[in-house]
Amino acid sequence: MILGINPYLVFDGNGQEAVKFYEKALDAKVLGIQTFGEMGGNSELNIPAEAKDRILHAHLKIGNTDLMISDTFPGPHSQPHQIGSQVTIALTTANVEKSKEVFAKLSEGGQVLMPLQETFWSPLYGQVTDKFGVTWHVSTYVADHS
Repeated sequence: MILGINPYLVFDGNGQEAVKFYEKALDAKVLGIQTFGEMGGNSELNIPAEAKDRILHAHLKIGNTDLMISDTFPGPHSQPHQIGSQVTIALTTANVEKSKEVFAKLSEGGQVLMPLQETFWSPLYGQVTDKFGVTWHVSTYVADHS
């Protein structure tokens, strides 16, 4: 089962500023912010010191809507920021099987940016740009994942 989809705004290093701006401009409540520096554990990513304050993931609540924000990935594995690609869609499923199914379907004729894999926030997460150029963040929600 798909639990929901949300807009996901991607910035080029000014995500912290964007969070503050939308908090004020839209009366948003900031539910959480994680930076690339807080990822920990994965030394092969080699995140430069100047990029550690970039937003990995921010969650804002605006009325009944969730708005997600991140900066582009920093360092040697960086993903270039392109005007026109700063709005993506976050899709959350209720189980791993549905994530695999949806990800496979979105991948048909598209491009996998990050294969499905376990992350510290999800048992299965991946990124794909579909054949229409829309980028999707497919994430699996499991209440007891740590």
